Formats: sequence, structure tokens, C-alpha cells
Amino acid sequence: MGNFPIVVIGASAGGVRALRLLVSHFRPDFPAPLLVVQHIGAYRSLLPQLLSRSGPLPATHAVDGEAIEPGRIVVAPPDRHMLVEGRAIRLARGAKEHHTRPAIDPLFRSAAASFGPFTIGVLLTGLLDDGTMGLKAVKRRGGVAVVQDPSDAEMPGMPLSALRAETVDYSVGLAQMGPLIASLVAEAVSAEGWRRSGHARSTGSGKAGVGRRPGRTSAPRRSPRRAA
Repeated sequence: MGNFPIVVIGASAGGVRALRLLVSHFRPDFPAPLLVVQHIGAYRSLLPQLLSRSGPLPATHAVDGEAIEPGRIVVAPPDRHMLVEGRAIRLARGAKEHHTRPAIDPLFRSAAASFGPFTIGVLLTGLLDDGTMGLKAVKRRGGVAVVQDPSDAEMPGMPLSALRAETVDYSVGLAQMGPLIASLVAEAVSAEGWRRSGHARSTGSGKAGVGRRPGRTSAPRRSPRRAA
């Protein structure tokens, strides 16, 4: 687990517009990396350029083995799954998942395995159910699951799939999602600083905050929450 939280985002049909709007809400000093899978298949993608022009954070296609750093947007390149391995990115041409490569689930699963409760998984507009099992993995490791409100999504299938599987902490429209993610990241940064200072509350397993949302009590979450 790194010493900063990670935000992993998945989108499919309608995702380019949603992603451009979402990244426009972040500040230049955003203290977490944002890793993005947009279903693109093997086709050429200009998504990093579009996202760089849409907000203050620089966006690039992922490079195999590069370090994961806060304040950057990293986009899965065409025809490669993007995985998190420790604090580095790995690209793989493994079997397609949900009939596509890159797919969302591999990113979410690997991020949860490496960053545990400091993972924030975000599922946007799209068809079918990619991302649902990945969000389950995020939740199992104590992370936070956010989906776009289906009524706000161009294609509601993926958010609805996650909601039906009861894997969601927050369901919000795009206008509320940027501030929500910023708040969750700030909370996780604060919790990580507290843990590293040696003052973390014991969970009985010797691991700080495992299985709980960073900075929260052990009270059960309400799933999903919607913005007012």
C-alpha cells in the first residue's frame, strides 16, 4: 500500500464526455493519482489530450513499469489491460474481460490488492456490467465505491449493475462527483498521515484501518448514498 490514496475510474459508452466533465472539477494540487480505463478496444485514443485540456491535471497514456504519482491522470492505452502492482503500473495483453481490452475490472481488482482501504473506485456511464466485480474487490479490501447516478448517466447499465449487486457507497451525478472524490481523497490522506505517525487505532489484526473506510468508525455504511 502506498502512502497516498488512489482513484481508479472506469467508463464505457458516453464516458469521454463524463470524464471530461469530471476532471474539470479537480484542483492542480490534487493529492492522489487518477487511473482511468475507458473502453476503447484496439482503436487509437486521444483521451489523454482531451482530459489534459478539460482540467488542470496532466493526462498521459500509461507506460509499463512507470511509477504511480499523485496529481496525474493515467489512461489505459488501446488493447492493453492496465494493472496496479505495488506503486507501479503494469500493462498486459491478457485475455479480454467483458469482451474488451482494456477492461475496468482488472484495474479495480489490482488497485484494491495494492492500496487496500485507500482505494476509491469510480464507475461511470456504460453498458452491461464491467466494473461490478471490481468494485466488490474494492469493498472487500475496505475501499470506497462510487457510481454515477444512473439517471445522470448517458448509458446507465454499468452503474445499475453495481447498484443491484449492492457494491456501492455513493451514487451521485457528475456535478457532485468531483467534490465528493476530492473529499474522500482528503479524508484518506488525513487517515494515512495519522497511520504513518504511529497513532492509528488498532483493529485487532495489527493493520490500521483494514476493512474500514479511512478515518471512519466501524459503524456500517449506508449503501448507496445520494447527493441531496
